[in-house]
Parts: sequence; structure tokens; C-alpha cells
Amino acid sequence: MRSRMESLDLLANNIANSSAPGFKADREFFGLYLSQEAAESPAGTNPPTLPVIERNWTDFAQGSMTPTGGPLDLALNGKGFFIANSPSGPLFTRDGSFRFSKDGQLETLDGYSIQGTDGNPIALDSSKSVEIGPDGMVRQGGQDAGQIAIVDFQDPTALTKRGNNYFRLDVSGVKPTPATNAQIQQGKLEAANFQPAESAARLVNVMRQFETLQKAMSIGIEMNKRAMDEVARVTQ
Repeated sequence: MRSRMESLDLLANNIANSSAPGFKADREFFGLYLSQEAAESPAGTNPPTLPVIERNWTDFAQGSMTPTGGPLDLALNGKGFFIANSPSGPLFTRDGSFRFSKDGQLETLDGYSIQGTDGNPIALDSSKSVEIGPDGMVRQGGQDAGQIAIVDFQDPTALTKRGNNYFRLDVSGVKPTPATNAQIQQGKLEAANFQPAESAARLVNVMRQFETLQKAMSIGIEMNKRAMDEVARVTQ
């Protein structure tokens, strides 16, 4: 029942973020729980085990590209992340919903400046049109204004979710490297990498499993109660 409850929470979060650009779905990693009593079962017996969710993992599979026509909407095709400079340090995201800041810098909708390949924010003229190439090169008026940094990680499991489609690197010793196979597509956004309808159907299935287990537990409690009543009854 506990593993089903955790699955329900995970699926509900995925569905709630189904419209968030660049969202990466969470999946379950199951293990088998073996109680101490079961482990001490006599040799030759098959002790019962129960499935439990040992940990969640993030599915970094590519999402589909959705055309928006917005010049500051950028989708990453391939493995990689944008770098957003937050007050608490660099964050990594696949959400390319960007805008101009008051100072003319390219930033996320949360107000975090996007880092260029030189490690600095990209300063632009908000009154001019913007052209962004597949390699992240930003041009205005035929002149190069900067290049958007795209980084990747040899082990993406080193990243942890921090909310609002951001990831933080919490493992010391792991460093981002320039992404070699990622390309930027201007005027598009990457959709979430799962199907909401499939997740909704799975959500209903998990709820039914939970209700079945709950009913089975209630029946077991009732049977134990009846057994106690029968044993305690004095025969005439």
C-alpha cells in the first residue's frame, strides 16, 4: 500500500506538470522488502517479499518539439541543458521559455539570466530582432551578440530536481561539459517527455490496486478479530 501511495504521488506530479516545457517525468525504481522475521525463515522455505519503491529516477528522454513562433522560445534537440544563474548558484534547465530582462539580458521567466559560453549573461538590445543559430550563437543586426552555453553531464543522475523545471548539481566532483550533440531550435519549445493520457490511465490502475490492497487488509483484520472472538467464547 505504501508503494502504491508513492506511485500515486509521483504520477499526480507528472500529470500536473504535463504542460510545462522541457519537463522530465519521474519514474519508480522498485526493490523487494524482506522483513527480519521472513529472513529468519527455516531453510528450504520461500519467505514472502513485498515490492517497495527504493528511489525515484528522472527520465531524461527527449520530448517532442512544439512550434510557438516566439523568437525567444528555444528548444533543445539532443542531450544538454541551459544554465540559469540563480542567487543560490547555477541551475540547469531544458525549459527554453526566455525573455528580455529590464537590462536587456536573456533570462528565464523566473528572472534568472542565461549564461553564455564565456560564463557571463548575454546582453541584447530588446528593440532589435534576435536570431539564434543551432549552435546557440545569438545575432542582432547581423552582428554576433553572444553564444548561449549548452552543457551536458556524463551521469545525469547527479542532477536533482529543484522545482520549476530546474535541476541542481548536488554531487561534488561532477562537472558539466559542453554539449556536443545538442542543437537549439528557435521558435519552438520542448514538450514534456510523457503522454498525459497514458499517465492518467496508469493513475486509475494504481488507485484500483491500492483499493484492492486496502480491502484485503480490512478482510484480514476482520478475520483476525473473528478468530479472537471464537477462541475467547466459552462453550456451554
